[in-house]
Amino acid sequence: MAVVNEHTVKAFDEDLNRLRGLISEMGGRAEQALLQAMTALSKGDLELADRVVRDDKKIDTLEAEVEQLAVQTIALRAPMADDLREMIAALKIVSVVERIGDYAKNIAKRVALMDQTRSIEAIPVLMSMSAAVAELVHDALNSFAARDAELAVRVTVRDKNVDDFYNSIFRTLVTFMMENPKHITESAHLLFVAKNLERMGDHATNIAEMVYYVVTGEHMEERERGETPEESAAAEQEKD
Repeated sequence: MAVVNEHTVKAFDEDLNRLRGLISEMGGRAEQALLQAMTALSKGDLELADRVVRDDKKIDTLEAEVEQLAVQTIALRAPMADDLREMIAALKIVSVVERIGDYAKNIAKRVALMDQTRSIEAIPVLMSMSAAVAELVHDALNSFAARDAELAVRVTVRDKNVDDFYNSIFRTLVTFMMENPKHITESAHLLFVAKNLERMGDHATNIAEMVYYVVTGEHMEERERGETPEESAAAEQEKD
């Protein structure tokens, strides 16, 4: 019986390590997609943008592989307590990482539609925002790989920086559109990019919250969220 139990534990550990490796690869591809999409945007590189769109299929394939392995492991190994929490978190995390890849793909698709926007003031700020987002995604995934609850908490705190970037870009682009009506379409595309980056930051936070639960068995305290620029604008319109 002891030999059987030892074999079961070893098999589960192997499955878990493989699962973590697949999630790490998937996360690395999502990070790379974000970097390449923003580089394509800043340089107007249509070929690079097209590569990001094509490579998204690899992220989807990895997601399916992780889901299959996780469900199979749960069925065969019947993990309990901490191990079961990690398996369930893994299933949720891959779904979130897949969405991050989709957001990068969406940004890449905008490159061909934005011929004249690289001179707009918001571009450098968008690049800084994307760097902050990439750091959040990287650290959130590292917190999962290392089962690091403290790093997970730091990720959620730093998401406010991404929100501040978004609020600044939103106001800059709305002002630019009001002053330069002929650039409304291009500015709207950049607002779309900024919103996608902001959502990536939110997803990094979601990963961190799941990691915290896996490690501690407790849910992280809900953060207070300020009013979004869209909500502020809507409130102003109601006053008028």
